[in-house]
Amino acid sequence: MGRGQRFGGASGARLAGCALGLAGATGAFAADPAAPRATGTVPAFVDWSGGYLGLQGSGGNSYGAFNFRDTTIGARAVPAFKTGDATGRTDLARNATTAVGGLFGGYNWQTGPWLYGLEADVSAANLKRPVASSAPGFGYEDIDPAFGLIRVKTDVYGTLRGRFGYAFDRALVYASFGLAGANVRVLATYPDLAGGSTATARRDLSYLGFTLGAGVQFALSEQFSLGIDYRYLDLGGSGRFDLGTVPGPGGGPVATRAAYTANQMMARLSWHPGGLVLPPAGEESGGNALDQRFSLHGQTTFVAQGVTGFRAPYTGPASLIGRQVQSTTTATAFLGLKLLEGTELYYNPEFSQGFGLSRTLGVAGFVNGEAQKAGAPFPKLRSNRYFVRQTFGLGGETEDVPDGPNQVATRRDIERITVVAGKFALGDYFDGNIYAHDPRVDFMNWGIWASGAYDFPANLPGFTQGVMVEYNRAEFAIRAAYTQVPKEPSSDVLDPRVFRRAGTTVEFEERHVLPVLDQPGRLRIGFFSNVGNTADYRQVVGLTQAGVFGDINDAAAATRAARRKTGFYLNLEQAVTPDLGVFARVSANNGRSESLSFTDIDQSVSGGVSLKGTAWGRPADTVGLGTSLNGISPSHRAFFANGGIGLLIGDGRLNYAPERAIEAYYALSLGNALTVSFNYQHVENPAYNRDRGPADFFATRIHADF
Repeated sequence: MGRGQRFGGASGARLAGCALGLAGATGAFAADPAAPRATGTVPAFVDWSGGYLGLQGSGGNSYGAFNFRDTTIGARAVPAFKTGDATGRTDLARNATTAVGGLFGGYNWQTGPWLYGLEADVSAANLKRPVASSAPGFGYEDIDPAFGLIRVKTDVYGTLRGRFGYAFDRALVYASFGLAGANVRVLATYPDLAGGSTATARRDLSYLGFTLGAGVQFALSEQFSLGIDYRYLDLGGSGRFDLGTVPGPGGGPVATRAAYTANQMMARLSWHPGGLVLPPAGEESGGNALDQRFSLHGQTTFVAQGVTGFRAPYTGPASLIGRQVQSTTTATAFLGLKLLEGTELYYNPEFSQGFGLSRTLGVAGFVNGEAQKAGAPFPKLRSNRYFVRQTFGLGGETEDVPDGPNQVATRRDIERITVVAGKFALGDYFDGNIYAHDPRVDFMNWGIWASGAYDFPANLPGFTQGVMVEYNRAEFAIRAAYTQVPKEPSSDVLDPRVFRRAGTTVEFEERHVLPVLDQPGRLRIGFFSNVGNTADYRQVVGLTQAGVFGDINDAAAATRAARRKTGFYLNLEQAVTPDLGVFARVSANNGRSESLSFTDIDQSVSGGVSLKGTAWGRPADTVGLGTSLNGISPSHRAFFANGGIGLLIGDGRLNYAPERAIEAYYALSLGNALTVSFNYQHVENPAYNRDRGPADFFATRIHADF
C-alpha cells in the first residue's frame, strides 16, 4: 500500500519529468523550452526520429470486462450480468492468467522536442474469464460455483496507433490514440438438471474499436530504450448471436450480445536500428539556484510479481492463491511552490493501477510495497498529498538543500522547527531508513521496509490528514504528529472526529558516527497511540463461541467502538563502509484490538544488509538481503482460528506459526533516472498458518524518477 516511500532522487531530466504523472493524460507537458537545434550541436534531448521494433509484455496488469446484454433462454429474458475482471479472484477467474505479450513496430518524426509517429502492434494473450455458474436468471443457483457456465477467452489483440509526445533529456512522454481489435471465443456449458446430458456451445467473435493511452520511454543506449505503455481499449459490442441450447425443462435456445472493454499496462523494450542521437552525458538541466521558487518532479514504478504453487489444503476468503502473476503501476507528480521564505506549498497527484497478488491479500508482511489496498483495474487518480510546510530558523549554522521531490531548493538553519499541515504519509517523516524504506527502489516486503507492528493511521493508499511538528539539531531530531484515523479498519474514509478518534506518533532520532568504523548511523525510537473504531479480539471470540453470532466477522462489525491501540518501534541504520550498510527494526503493539490501517502484525523483528556495486564496477547498483519475523497476540490468533478476516489475511482457520520471510534484490542502475530491479522472496507460514506454504515470489521492478 505504498506508505510514504522515501522520495526518489532527481535526475537531470527534472523539469517536465512530472509529465510522467500524466500517464493517463494526453497533454500539458510542462518543461523548459528546449534549445533549438543548431548545425553541429547536440540537443539537450534524445532525437527519437526513425523506425523501431520491440517486445512488450504485461505480467498480469491487463484487465478486461465482458458485458452480456439482452440474453434470452427460449422466450424468457435473462437479467444482464458481467464476467468481471480477470484478477486472480477465485470466484471469477479460478484458472485465469492476465499476461499479454507480443511485438510492435513504428516510425517517429521529430521537430525539436515534439514527436509524432505511427505504431502497430500485435499481442498474444491467455485471458480466460469464467462467469460464475450462479449467474442470475439461468436457474442454476444451486450448482457448484466451480462448474463454469460461460467462459470467455481472448487470444490476440492488435492496435494501430498514432503517437504525439515530448522529448527531454533521455526521456519521452507521449499520448496515443487509434484503432484496436481482438478475437474472442465464448464457450458455454449447460448441464441438464433433470439428469440428461450436458450441452456445450462455442461462438467465435471479432471486435474492432478504439484505443487511447499514454506512456513514457527512456533511452538506454543509441540502440535500445525501455518504456511503460498504458492503453484503454473499447472494442464495442457484438451483434446478437446464438449460444447453444439449455437442455431440460425450462430450457431453450440461448441468444445474447456482448460488449468488451480492457485496460492494459505494458513494459516495452525497443530496438532502434538507425540509432538514437543522445544528449550530452553528465550534465544537469535546470539548475538548483537557492532563490528558485518552483519545484517540479515525477516518478513512475512498474512491478510485475508472480508466486509459485504451494501446499494449501484449504483456502479462505483472504488467502493467498498460488500460481498467479499480477502487476502494479504508479505515476506521481511532485509539485512545489515557495510562497514566502520558509513557507512552501506542495501537491502530489498520483495515478495508480493494478493489484497485488490475490488482490493484496494472503500475507501479513505483504510482498509488494507498491500494492495498495485501493487497487483498480484502470488508472485511478488521487490527490495523495497536499500540504503546507513552515520552517522557523533558530540561527546558527545553515545548510543548502537542493531541489528535489517535494523540496524547493533553499538554504535553511540546521537548528530549526518545522510544521507540516495537510495531507501526507506518516512514513514521510517517521520510521525512515536509508537502506530499507522505499519499495520503489529497495526492499518490497512490508515487514522489511517498515516496522510491521507500527499501525500508522492512513486511508487505503497509505495517506492521512493532520499536523506534524519537528525540532531539528545536527545531533538529533524530535518529531510528533497528530492525524486522522480511518472510520473503521481498512476504510478509505478518514474519521472526522479528530478530538475523539485520532492517531499520535512521537519519534526521537539520534545521529552518530561510530568511532571504530568512522561511518554515520541513526537510531530512531518511535511510540504511537491510536484511538479508532475497532473490535476487541477476546470479546468477539467469546461472543461467537457462545453462539451469540454465527460468524465472528459479524461479531466484530457489531461490537466496534472507540478503542486505543499503542505500540513502539526501534529502527537502526548503520554504515559499515561507504558501500555497505546494515539495518534492523523491532516493533510491537498491544495486540488486543483490530489493526486500523497497515497490516495484521503485533510483533515484528527485521534486518538486513545493503551493498553498493563498487567492487564489481557498478557503483550505482545495489544488492539487498533482508529477513523478517512477524507474530500476533494469543487473542489475535484465536480470532483467525475462529474464521476472522483481518486487514490482509484470513484462511478461515489457523494452525499458528510465526510468519517468516527472506528477501533479496538486485537494483540495476541504467542511468540517473532509471532503475530495473530483480526481486526474490521466500515466505514461511503465510498468514501465520503452518498448514499453508511455503511460498516463493519472483518480481521485476522498473522505476524512473526525475
